Amino acid sequence: MTITFRGTTALITGASAGLGTEFADQFARRGADVVLVARRADRLEEIAAEVRSRHGVSAHVVPLDLTEPGAVATLADELEGRGIRVDHVVNNAGFGMKGAFAEADAERIDALVQLNVAVLTSLTRAFLPALVARGSGTVINIASTAAFQPLASMAIYGASKAYVLSFTEALAHEVRPQGVTVLAVCPGATATEFFDVVGDARAAVGAMQTPTQVVDAAFRALARRKPPYSIVSGVQNKTGAVIVGLVPRRARVALTAGLLER
Repeated sequence: MTITFRGTTALITGASAGLGTEFADQFARRGADVVLVARRADRLEEIAAEVRSRHGVSAHVVPLDLTEPGAVATLADELEGRGIRVDHVVNNAGFGMKGAFAEADAERIDALVQLNVAVLTSLTRAFLPALVARGSGTVINIASTAAFQPLASMAIYGASKAYVLSFTEALAHEVRPQGVTVLAVCPGATATEFFDVVGDARAAVGAMQTPTQVVDAAFRALARRKPPYSIVSGVQNKTGAVIVGLVPRRARVALTAGLLER
């Protein structure tokens, strides 16, 4: 299976910074138009201008808070109204929070579950049928190395990423016979705004990667003759994921809790 990027269009959520911005640049570098979705309209316009100038492709901006009710339907209707056909979907929007669950803000918990789980699922469902019907395209869902073990003090975030990994791998198996590639990307600590939102640098476990390193790994996976259902970005992160899988589940919780509070 050879994935075509030139002349296609990639929809990227969380496109105003970090991995989203890097995915936009790398899709555009390969000749794809991009649709940039995030809340910060001014930042999206800056990125779109850079992408157009650097790569000579179209860059469409859709400022939108995806946690708002009906946001995914609004996005789908907006793109249909503009005559934009989506060939690749990157579900990158998401955030983390750290602290004891019993003391966490209830609205913040709801927003995390909505964005990391519900929006990712709904957005995939909104665009996947057309990809299946055409027999081509990709869906890239951003999971995390947090998906491989329960995370005390980041319980909701870790659980949300475990969902993303499980959902994505199952979906990849379902649609591969129809010619659609679905990939879960599991980064470790990455130099983005993520830790500013979390508010605790101790949440950064392992060697810090750059967004370029993570997105490079994703495109290398997509270039394989038979792309995997998921990847872990970075040698140290891959080793850690293997090792943690050998540890009894209860011990994993204590181990990761110690790392997060070190």
